[in-house]
Amino acid sequence: MRALLLFAALLPGVAIADEPAAADERPEPAVIAPLAARSLLLDVRTLPDGHLVTVGERGHVLVSRDAGASWLQSPVPVRATLTSVYFADALHGWAVGHDETILRTVDGGARWILVHYAPEHEQPLLAVWFDSTGHGFAVGAYSTVYRSDDAGATWRNVPFAARPLPAPDGHGAPAKVARQATYEDMRADAWTLQPHLTSISADAGGRLYVTAEAGHLYRSDDGGGTWLELTSPYEGSFFGSLPLEGDSVLAFGLRGHLYRSDDGGRHWQRLSVATEALLAGATRLADGTIVIAGLEGVVLVSRDGGHSFAVHQEADRKSFDAVSPAPGGVVVCGEAGVRRLSLAELAPRG
Repeated sequence: MRALLLFAALLPGVAIADEPAAADERPEPAVIAPLAARSLLLDVRTLPDGHLVTVGERGHVLVSRDAGASWLQSPVPVRATLTSVYFADALHGWAVGHDETILRTVDGGARWILVHYAPEHEQPLLAVWFDSTGHGFAVGAYSTVYRSDDAGATWRNVPFAARPLPAPDGHGAPAKVARQATYEDMRADAWTLQPHLTSISADAGGRLYVTAEAGHLYRSDDGGGTWLELTSPYEGSFFGSLPLEGDSVLAFGLRGHLYRSDDGGRHWQRLSVATEALLAGATRLADGTIVIAGLEGVVLVSRDGGHSFAVHQEADRKSFDAVSPAPGGVVVCGEAGVRRLSLAELAPRG
């Protein structure tokens, strides 16, 4: 669903540098809705203390303190659709979304502060990530990147530059900088010039991966200071990645395309899965089980470290956009809200 919302949000216009919103563009707060847990929700995150936070349309943010059995909606100072949420610990979190909305919380998601809002840019932010020291990134449409070095209190727009992955001998081409798009660009496949950045993730060693549309994949080995463009295994869009142990990483996207690399993205192998549904979100459980969720109620489960996957499909075929660990299974969110799924039902042990 996040992929569909992305295209709907990208109206013709010009990407411009950050500037304060005009007084008449100040947002209205989200409405506390009794059925918010059943609304369109686009991301969900499990906090270190086991609490869950999910975000979605109309500025909805919900918190569960009982493993997803019940949800309480948090007051939020903006009504924009929220596309991504991330927590560095049990208290400090961030959420991003349409109108270049960036929110932060210091109490586990109970209250949120609006720290960036630029509806005049007419583009969404699609993913957010932070390390444990307060350095983070928000990425989105037309290769937009915002960086914060103070735990999300302030943000600055930075150019997104990437050079091809160096050859084994260490030689590589100069970095390519994603330039500002013109109106003519946007009428002529601007997404190939400035691919929309759809996700950002990190492995245990701090190496960052960014996925994008038009078959683009990126990696940073220095905390986002510089970026390498990886050789892509196909030209379709990617919507997420899941770093595994060592140099292994999964990347996934349209029509059931799922790839694995065991050398940091230098080479990729396509994994065969019995679905053509868009794959949107992934997580790794404490026992090593990998779960990937997608449209049409599809859930992929791997018990062998991400080498093969069993396919489960929910009977109602409601689309999922994100998945996160929960006791006994996972929590998924999407077009029908948020729900818990039992791992035993998804992939019973034979």
